[in-house]
Amino acid sequence: MPEPQDLGLYGEQLVQSWLQQQGWQILYRRFQSRWGEIDLIAKGYNAQGKLSSEMIAFVEVKTRSRGSWDADGLLAITRSKQKKILTTARLFLTRHPQLSQMPCRFDVALVGSYPQVPRFAKAHAAVSDQNRYVALQDYIVNAFTL
Repeated sequence: MPEPQDLGLYGEQLVQSWLQQQGWQILYRRFQSRWGEIDLIAKGYNAQGKLSSEMIAFVEVKTRSRGSWDADGLLAITRSKQKKILTTARLFLTRHPQLSQMPCRFDVALVGSYPQVPRFAKAHAAVSDQNRYVALQDYIVNAFTL
């Protein structure tokens, strides 16, 4: 079984690939500041058709093994964690003023690790040891606002 850090990397890679398949451009992966880290920062469109507008998504990826205590990572996104992500996102936008006028949202991707591909997966990938799979269980758009 992969180490927890490796599992997190596999989860982030899976979500990155899934977002790209949805038409999003990944701007940064693991953007860090002294306040925290944002797993993925992507640029894309919030809808299709005439109402579509370009926006930035700050994505928190939570990868968990089966039977996690924190609702597959959702409970780990506390108010304190949300504030750290927001502060880091503000720093990102300050450093990239050409993006600062775009609408932003904060998304959460919940990824699970399984011995076989689960039927409910939105997307999945094999982990390097070929005995485990990471699967995108849920992708929550606008998971939180501050």
